[in-house]
Amino acid sequence: MYQLNFKGSHYDAGLQFGSKIKSEGWKLKEQTITDISEERMEYVGNAVEIYQREYPEILEEIKGIADGQEMEFELLAAFILGMYSFTIDNHCTCIALRTSENHMVFGRNSDFLVELESKYGSYCYDLDNSYRFIGNSTAFVEMEDGINEHGLAVGLTFIYSREKKLGLNAGIIVRYLLEKCRTVEECIKALEAMTIGSAQTLTIADPSGDMAVVECNAHELVTIRPKERPCVYTTNHFNSVSMKKYMEAPEDILFSHLRYKVASEALSKEEEYTFDFVKDLLSGKKGFMCQYDRALGADTVWSSLYDLTALKYYRCEGNPSREIYKEDLRMQSSCKKK
Repeated sequence: MYQLNFKGSHYDAGLQFGSKIKSEGWKLKEQTITDISEERMEYVGNAVEIYQREYPEILEEIKGIADGQEMEFELLAAFILGMYSFTIDNHCTCIALRTSENHMVFGRNSDFLVELESKYGSYCYDLDNSYRFIGNSTAFVEMEDGINEHGLAVGLTFIYSREKKLGLNAGIIVRYLLEKCRTVEECIKALEAMTIGSAQTLTIADPSGDMAVVECNAHELVTIRPKERPCVYTTNHFNSVSMKKYMEAPEDILFSHLRYKVASEALSKEEEYTFDFVKDLLSGKKGFMCQYDRALGADTVWSSLYDLTALKYYRCEGNPSREIYKEDLRMQSSCKKK
């Protein structure tokens, strides 16, 4: 995975990224951005007004990347801001819990296309007027899981939607929450005020012990809190009754319901939660979680483990049933709260 650190303005971060990958031979317009339909261009063109109103900094970052790549802003924006509204095959598992030692732990497997593994990134942002954070992405600009300087962790799981509505998409929403929120409650208030375009679940936790899964789309937002046990978890389908009506029903090729069942059973049977328990669960030692057939073109391409209490982050680059977790020491330097 790319590991890059950014400082300064959002435009500066974008310009640095766009210029760097261009110097390495990665030209987005030629090698990454393909098959952008007129419908997608029109959708994002209409959505830009919402981004300008609710999150203008992200448009500045996209502009910086476009300038660094010497390409059109409109094409790059259509590629980035059209994600999650124009279906992609992104499948993930998120878990948050409080351990028996009273540490808050957050874990997420990112399941996606193996052909793009060399393009995935882990980015450390220390930008003007924003909280410092480390985030991971199968694209760039958007984040799929991360932790900020206050120990707030956020991770998404994608949901197929029946319709395309104008608004912020899932990866941009995660980025927004990491940059602007300190607690679960602040995140929920931000989501309630936000114009949401895509369908997703957001698993959110903070060091105080608060945690929630938020199921949301353009029409509705449902917050799921812990019940009998101090944990929340989710995969790639809605579980609240009121949200199920919004789901499409594509073939469950990456086993969303099975992964959810395995997580539910493991969490209900475990007597004492530990950091290693979460690692074992994400690594497939408690049942099917990441045991994909790579020949089908998809796999767990990274796994994240966050200790929110200790403000530590461990990442497995690849499938955790085969690869090991390593601590990302950037949490103890440029991204640590000052």
